Amino acid sequence: MKFEQIISDLQNKIYRPIYFLMGEEPYFIDEIANFIEEHILNESEKEFNQTIVYGRDVDTATVIGYAKRFPMMSNYQVVIVKEAQDVKNLVPDAKEKKDKKNKNKHPFEAYLENPLKSTILVLCYKYKSIDRRKSFSRLIDKCGILYESDKLFDNQLPVWIQSFLKKKNYTIRPEAAVLLSEYLGSDLGKISNELIKLSINVPQGTEITSLHIEQNIGISKDFNVFELQRALGKKDIYKSYQIINYFAANEKDNPNVKTIIILYSFFSKLLLYHYTTDKSRNNISSVLSINPFFFTEYQNAAKNYSIKKIKQVMSLLRKYDLKSKGVENASVPDGELLKELIYQILH
Repeated sequence: MKFEQIISDLQNKIYRPIYFLMGEEPYFIDEIANFIEEHILNESEKEFNQTIVYGRDVDTATVIGYAKRFPMMSNYQVVIVKEAQDVKNLVPDAKEKKDKKNKNKHPFEAYLENPLKSTILVLCYKYKSIDRRKSFSRLIDKCGILYESDKLFDNQLPVWIQSFLKKKNYTIRPEAAVLLSEYLGSDLGKISNELIKLSINVPQGTEITSLHIEQNIGISKDFNVFELQRALGKKDIYKSYQIINYFAANEKDNPNVKTIIILYSFFSKLLLYHYTTDKSRNNISSVLSINPFFFTEYQNAAKNYSIKKIKQVMSLLRKYDLKSKGVENASVPDGELLKELIYQILH
């Protein structure tokens, strides 16, 4: 079941006895758990019927003990186990399953076969997953929700940002969404926090631009790696040097390693553009995993960089990435290295 469907069912008061929330992306796990914590019970019911514990503080028997309690003056009790991956012996061990002489069922499997329907047990099993092929997983699927929260790919982040803001009655320009995703990285918790701060200061219904981001989040709309990428694509020497001089003066906020990674991605896509036969807007956008808004930018950049030149640039990026990490470079600061790199890209 998808995240949106789980939240929709909870909003419609469709509850399941077990929510086993696992996976590498903690944001969606936290969002589901927080919704259950805040909305299932009213304030008076929470006092006696809501239990929140951390995996390192409990064992499997304790969790099952909580789950088997009946609610007091309420239809439901809620038990939330945060960091459930730290609960010892929560998931059956492979060796235990192979031991045919061991006729006793794993205690949590026994509970899953007949869970208390008045209990909503939420297990936040972060940064790892259990094998869906095992009987333990099938038992969860049968009586509850087994949800896997996957990390988003970099090219999915701008779309996620647009969707997040749409729910709050905002729109955002594609270049602004890309700017946010490039500078804030793939941590959805961090991105959502910044977007919430932004929504406090910007009226609903507003189209978010790079200027809003600069004013409220602190990312420069004119001097950022996204603008550097654009200037390089145009072979705009003056603008490129403006940006790298700004970077050199603010090295802490603009580390070479981060800049080089993004430029490497740009030139890799530019190389792919050259090798793609169907250069229509829709096909290029799909093949390069870019918003169609940026099609013209790549189309024009391809005219300025031949396949041979792009390969040279990618070799330079690898070389200066190592130099920025101290390989064959004892003393040249990041700012000077970046100036050397950009000069060689443009000439």
